[in-house]
Amino acid sequence: MERIEGAAVGRCAASPYLRPLTLHYRQNGTQKSWDFMKTHDSVAILMFNSSQQSLVLVKQFRPAVYVGEVERLFPGSLAAVDQDGPRALPVELPGSAGVTYELCAGLVDQPGLSLEDVACAEAWEECGYRLAPSDLRRVATYKSGVGLTGSNQTMFYAEVTDSQRSGPGGGLAEEGELIQVVHLPLDGAQAFADDPDVPKTLGVIFGISWFLSCVAPGLGPR
Repeated sequence: MERIEGAAVGRCAASPYLRPLTLHYRQNGTQKSWDFMKTHDSVAILMFNSSQQSLVLVKQFRPAVYVGEVERLFPGSLAAVDQDGPRALPVELPGSAGVTYELCAGLVDQPGLSLEDVACAEAWEECGYRLAPSDLRRVATYKSGVGLTGSNQTMFYAEVTDSQRSGPGGGLAEEGELIQVVHLPLDGAQAFADDPDVPKTLGVIFGISWFLSCVAPGLGPR
């Protein structure tokens, strides 16, 4: 997962996942404009494995995080991107610079599927757990990336057991996914969420906080 070589950055000419746009508008009589990305809505699934008394997370390499770290540590690294073609990054960081801990999640990009259907598919593909829509509890729907995308993400919760894990997970190889399943023990969950040196999404922090306040008190002694 962390052996990254030959990294080069170029302009995105076309993508099935995002489209750059500019909104021109007047606000209180003042003409303004704002650049944004049109993207798909998404779902996230917080799973609690009662067999292991752990929360189920995923770990994967994120190119945007990796390039962001290069630019943060070496300002100006992306200056030549608008020129002829893809340009090699001036420095190659270890792949770990782009690896993050996340909730199992996926895009809502298949017409006809409910949010619950998408969540169940992602739980199987990424983590190997078989879920039915009736296993899911809707936690919240919120705006994701309000300054850049404005898309919605819906978070679900599900309790699972080892017997429900009948697949390897890891994502879809045909889509280039390379995902590692991580079981986070409950007794270390709060420290994990609070640790600023662990690269993680806001969804992980919110999910752990919600679980510890809304679910854990009802579990009884562990």
